[in-house]
Amino acid sequence: MRQNNSPRHKNGGFSSSIGFVIACVGSAVGLGNIWMFPYRVGQYGGAAFLIPYLLFTFLFGWVGLSAEFGVGRLARTGTIGAYEYCFGSRGKKMVGSVLSWIPLLGSLGIAIGYAAILGWVLRSLAGSITGTLLSSDPETFFHQATGSFGSVGWHAAIVILVSAVMLLGVARGIEKVSKVLMPLFFVLFLALAAWVAFLPGAAEGYRFLFVPKWEALLNVDTWVMAMGQAFFSLSITGSGMIVYGAYLGKEADIPQASLRTAFFDTLAALLSGLAIMPAVFAFGVDVTRGPSLMFIALPTVFQRMPLGRVFAVFFFVSVAFAGITSLINMFEAVIESWQNRFKLDRRIAVALCGGLTFGVGVFLEAEPVVGSWLDFVTIVIVPIGAVLGAISIYYVLGWPRIRQELETGRSKPLPELFGRVAKYVYVPLTVLVLLLGFVYGGIG
Repeated sequence: MRQNNSPRHKNGGFSSSIGFVIACVGSAVGLGNIWMFPYRVGQYGGAAFLIPYLLFTFLFGWVGLSAEFGVGRLARTGTIGAYEYCFGSRGKKMVGSVLSWIPLLGSLGIAIGYAAILGWVLRSLAGSITGTLLSSDPETFFHQATGSFGSVGWHAAIVILVSAVMLLGVARGIEKVSKVLMPLFFVLFLALAAWVAFLPGAAEGYRFLFVPKWEALLNVDTWVMAMGQAFFSLSITGSGMIVYGAYLGKEADIPQASLRTAFFDTLAALLSGLAIMPAVFAFGVDVTRGPSLMFIALPTVFQRMPLGRVFAVFFFVSVAFAGITSLINMFEAVIESWQNRFKLDRRIAVALCGGLTFGVGVFLEAEPVVGSWLDFVTIVIVPIGAVLGAISIYYVLGWPRIRQELETGRSKPLPELFGRVAKYVYVPLTVLVLLLGFVYGGIG
């Protein structure tokens, strides 16, 4: 369905609701879906973990994503302009302008660390293609890639690639690239999942993922980690999804698009688990290794399995696709706001964002350093931004006004339950995510 009968953002807009959803799925599906979700499922109850996870994913997708998409479309601008719009409705536009920099810095902070990690992914992909990764000790390869200034060229290539996409704009850049990369991501991971199913010992991986340990539902940590996984996986940051909403036409049903985004994000996480865990168990690799599972444990598996080199290439291509589409959203949140605030030409805003991302990130390439950086951003800045976003939309702007926007493009009005859940369940949960992040040292 074409969306061309509503005022357009100066950067253009998505050509269709499908293009919008694909771009949003690209933003949501990231490295956390691949290296964290499968382990957490098995650690916190197998199939039992999926119950709270799906519950929180539905909740955050329904009222959380809808809120950010809605305020972006209503204000017809990204982070800074949207917060100014919310607080301007109460005569406090300057307050909104100041507060908006917190979630915006969250997007920039994640982009800086994310680009460095994607440099490792690209280097691992090159090592898979040439065979270097599989003919050497994966741990040695990883430590070389993640040392200080260990992947400068690959890191720069990621930033240049994403910046090039940004220069093409919304419809010709973000939407078109997402329409290619995200379907390929699902196809590749589906192929990998089918491939590993025939490995001897793969059944243990399926048991790890899907045999329910119902007693885990009595464990508070299960619910906390399920909530954190769902929240951060959907990219609810008070920034990134707002800017995508700004490019959406009035004909789109936002709550429906939000639930579709949540569905495909969950599907991507499940596919990742089906592709990774059976292979890991088939070769007796430690599943508790966290992020290093992707860069050390899995290459060890690839070395031992038939056609491992092909498998490795497929895997790192898929990971690169997921990471790049997420990084595109982070860049766009920053670029659009700088265009809007400082009246910059898009080319200048892209150059500044890319230059800052690489200029800071190049000094963070060492694994412990980038890990500490991302811990600070995801435990402190991003959750604060999410809380500010939720409060700004549902309390400062108010439920009656955002409800009008969310019902635009729908054939039926939203149920009264939506507003109650948004104000009295979702908003308090965003505060809880922030607090529990400090208590647990990160839950996303």
